Amino acid sequence: MESKPSFVHVSNHEDYSTPERESTGIEEIDNGEYWPLSGKPYVDMILTKTTVKPHYGMYLPRKMNKELPAGGAPAVLTCGRKKWDMFYYSNNKFSAEWKKFVDDNDLKVGDGLVFELSECSTSKIHFRVQILRGDFPSELLPEDEEGATDANPIEL
Repeated sequence: MESKPSFVHVSNHEDYSTPERESTGIEEIDNGEYWPLSGKPYVDMILTKTTVKPHYGMYLPRKMNKELPAGGAPAVLTCGRKKWDMFYYSNNKFSAEWKKFVDDNDLKVGDGLVFELSECSTSKIHFRVQILRGDFPSELLPEDEEGATDANPIEL
């Protein structure tokens, strides 16, 4: 039996300067929204009702304290190809601009975030942020479960 290629490149001209890249079928991975961690400090968290609408209060876990300036500093969150400027306060909280990040990315309770610290000084903190959506595709849900709750989580 003859095997067929998993993708076919169609072009009206010959251009060999760019290597072909097979699509993974997952848009977020293709556009660089997900990436392997680099070994720099990071925290991961699941968003709760206090971190999204209508409260918009974001506190990073205390384990990040030793990595960040004690007096706070201007901060930049980069997610995908966009950046959001805000301030990170010494009490582990982001400024009110956190609301724009939440709204622009349509974040919801149950979504996961990974904050990877890519730059840190008293004049600037830069986090690369990955968003892991909490709305699992139906193919990943167990067939014998009616749905996940706090008391009955989805186990992967």
